[in-house]
Amino acid sequence: MKISVIGCGYLGVVHAACMTELGHEVIGIDVDSDRIALLAAGTPPFFEPGLAELLSRSMQTGRLRFSTDISEVSGSEVHFVAVGTPQLAGSDAADLRFVRAAVDSLLPQLAAGDLVVGKSTVPVGTARGLADVITAHGSGATLAWNPEFLREGFAVKDTLAPDRLVYGLDPGDGRGEGTLDAVYARALAGGTPKVVTDFATAELVKVAANAFLATKISFINAMAEVAEATGADVTQLADAIGYDARIGRRFLNAGLGFGGGCLPKDIRGFMARAKELGVDQALTFLGEVDQINNRRRERMVDLAKEVVGGSLAGKRIAVLGLAFKPDSDDVRDSPALDVTLRLIESGATVRATDPQAVETARRRFPDVDYVASAADAAEGADAVLLLTEWREYRDLDPAAFGEVVGTTAILDGRNCLDPVAWRSAGWSYRALGRP
Repeated sequence: MKISVIGCGYLGVVHAACMTELGHEVIGIDVDSDRIALLAAGTPPFFEPGLAELLSRSMQTGRLRFSTDISEVSGSEVHFVAVGTPQLAGSDAADLRFVRAAVDSLLPQLAAGDLVVGKSTVPVGTARGLADVITAHGSGATLAWNPEFLREGFAVKDTLAPDRLVYGLDPGDGRGEGTLDAVYARALAGGTPKVVTDFATAELVKVAANAFLATKISFINAMAEVAEATGADVTQLADAIGYDARIGRRFLNAGLGFGGGCLPKDIRGFMARAKELGVDQALTFLGEVDQINNRRRERMVDLAKEVVGGSLAGKRIAVLGLAFKPDSDDVRDSPALDVTLRLIESGATVRATDPQAVETARRRFPDVDYVASAADAAEGADAVLLLTEWREYRDLDPAAFGEVVGTTAILDGRNCLDPVAWRSAGWSYRALGRP
């Protein structure tokens, strides 16, 4: 099929390359000429495992190209809208300007039978309004809403082999369903479940999933607060309750909490939309979810103060990890980067490192002292803070690493190290929610 992808950010680039991998002919459109130039040269503008190889392979087929010219989408049968919906300045609500602009730019290019497919995360009710705009234009094109469920670090796999496909369609829109079935034929043939529903439900599926995950993460972090007050071990607690099939162990890892470009803004946008609909009381718990998440960052700084003797002023602190999660260079609302800045504000001398996110962090906060490796960061340090659970940090040899630092004190912000191994090597080990 001939497919266009409007918006070549994280979602759009991954989707475009994966659609080519599935055999389709794809053009990606973005207004950022520098980004398009990078992509046209086969260079992804961000780090995602497997994407560089996939993009190179897709470009070599001749079926994938990128442009800033929206008129080049003419002739495509399916138009995916994958632009960002950031948090609106001065509000918790989502900023929909880019989604609306993308659809408006598509209108002159649409023909009868075309399908516009929303991928962006939007407040419930958005798709209905966009469908009316497309219908009123009179081209004969229709709209579907097909939310994405990508995990950074696993985005290629999640696109090529999703754990479910959701189609939001107007009632009776068999043509839209058939078109999406053709797009995702390989995944469907592989047994991927499909849910066909209305626009509102499809929009809610995405934000409800994110709200549930955020709630589960904040729940175990709330238990970490109780564990710290009682001397209990939150990791053993999570293991014990995780054996219950109704609960499950995944996403019950206490630590610094969630961040990135999705969960924080999406739960805030969900609450804002619920307030507009007059059902804000149904989601008041999400406000506490957000607060618990932010309190973990404050607690990490307080714990660092305890470890170095009560004050961070003049202390040398090594920070391992800046990205909001491993296998990503994304520092949007990153707990690790937030803690780093709080340490500096408290008077600490910080050296920070990350396998992939140093440059993205530097672009946002150029005055931080960034270094290339964990050893560089830890040289002469009074304490080491592990803030993003990259494998290379999880696999550090505590004995060898202890020869680099000034004081063998480590704070495990992700509960990903073995306390016994580190203490046996002479380290003072502390972690959120553990004795």
